[in-house]
Amino acid sequence: MEPAVKLAWFLLGLLHVAPAATAVSPRLVQRLYGVAPSGDLELLVMHRGVLFCAIVTSCVLGAFDPAVRRALGVVVGTTMVGYLLLYWRAGMPTGPLRVVAFMDLLGLAPLAFALWSAWRRQAA
Repeated sequence: MEPAVKLAWFLLGLLHVAPAATAVSPRLVQRLYGVAPSGDLELLVMHRGVLFCAIVTSCVLGAFDPAVRRALGVVVGTTMVGYLLLYWRAGMPTGPLRVVAFMDLLGLAPLAFALWSAWRRQAA
């Protein structure tokens, strides 16, 4: 089962690579989120990219270190579920934000598996 768990963590990391790349690419900020590359909003969205670099790093770490999987799963899950709740609360807008929500929704399956495995493994 360990290879499947590692795959789940890598899939979660892969899911967050594009948002992480916005930390260094103003053009990607505009393409992914429709935010013009200038001003304070761009800075905030690029900082969001830095935070997603931490999420990607966490997912890679989770793939290799079973001892940290519970905590990292909670962190990754908080970002994904949190965005989905905010998206729903905002009235589920169309456009780039819908794509973000769709990707987070897809990511819930490997996240659930990774979390289930972490709790099952450490409880045994």
